[in-house]
Amino acid sequence: MSIVSLPTAIENEISALVKGGYFRSKDSFIEESVKYMLVSRGDLKINAAVEMYRSKDVSLARAAEVAGMSIFEFKEILKTRGIMMVVETPSKEEIDSQIKKMENAR
Repeated sequence: MSIVSLPTAIENEISALVKGGYFRSKDSFIEESVKYMLVSRGDLKINAAVEMYRSKDVSLARAAEVAGMSIFEFKEILKTRGIMMVVETPSKEEIDSQIKKMENAR
């Protein structure tokens, strides 16, 4: 069952498309519609990626992927919007551990 509430006229149109076999269900119609919207409106994908990055839901690399851009292009978007990039560095312990592994591999 869908949690989306739509005006009656739109509900009727979707129902007709489902009954006609064009879609499996109302949910599949909504899913396809949202995918189409994101593909046809690249700005929405970029905005979604920016918000996902801003809220720390995804990494910089993943946000760039969502936006359909290279990391360098996405960094420029963040810069123009005044969004600070978070650069995570490994802890001293992680660095020491990596150094030991490299020394032991010799």
